[in-house]
Amino acid sequence: MMHTGFFTIYRRDMIRFIRFKTLLISSLVQPALWMAFFGIAMSASFNRLTAEIPPLPGVPTVDYLTFMAAGVIAMTTLFTSLFGGITILFDKNWGLMREIFASPLPRNQIIFGIALSGMTKSFIQAGIIMAFALLIGADLFAGFTPAGTVFAILGILLFVGVFSLGFLFLSAAISISLESPEGLQGIITLLTMPIFFASNALYPINAFPPVLQAVSLANPLTYLVTGIRYFAIGDNFQAMGTQYTVTPSAIGFAFLFLAGFAVMMFGLAWWRFQKAVVT
Repeated sequence: MMHTGFFTIYRRDMIRFIRFKTLLISSLVQPALWMAFFGIAMSASFNRLTAEIPPLPGVPTVDYLTFMAAGVIAMTTLFTSLFGGITILFDKNWGLMREIFASPLPRNQIIFGIALSGMTKSFIQAGIIMAFALLIGADLFAGFTPAGTVFAILGILLFVGVFSLGFLFLSAAISISLESPEGLQGIITLLTMPIFFASNALYPINAFPPVLQAVSLANPLTYLVTGIRYFAIGDNFQAMGTQYTVTPSAIGFAFLFLAGFAVMMFGLAWWRFQKAVVT
């Protein structure tokens, strides 16, 4: 019964995602447009500004388009995950959540069903962004063997998956506590700005003030971007005048940080769902 209910929640949300053509098209096209317009424009500017910086001997140099591709993947995953809980609000407003809560289905299965559907959407969007980035000239997976490229893509999806779970659980906890989608949108707007800009998604964090550097080191998005760049670009490269060297132990720590964040957010979501009363 539990597995059937879990899959039903997941399947229903994915069917809704596919059938709502406007939502489907906008969620798939928007990341590509961001990558095309913002990426190409900013790449031209930053490449011109950093053209005078001498390359480090023996260290590959990547252009800004390649550098920011990881940031766009992370940004899209963040937005998709934080908005994943809006399904709960719609179900509350339409009376469906009351029926689900009245069923024998454990409430943690509801959380996992919604989170898995949101993670699937993040995988789809990450794949589209990677393909589009390669199409417009991003130098992802440069010099990788076919087997190495497959391994790198799986590594990226692993990081995207665990990151999205954490923020989907957070979104579920917020959504079950609210009564209107407008309230969720307001909170998401409040969260996304500091999370996105206090990270290494668009620029190196070593230029941040010390306080902001400390914030970025506690920011889950920073660890997601680090993981994506490690798998898509490599463990040693130069971008925007900064050398990036990442060790396997640092990647392991980044993954454990994201996994720990996901566990904490699941605990928060489980607690809020146990306390929730839907009338």
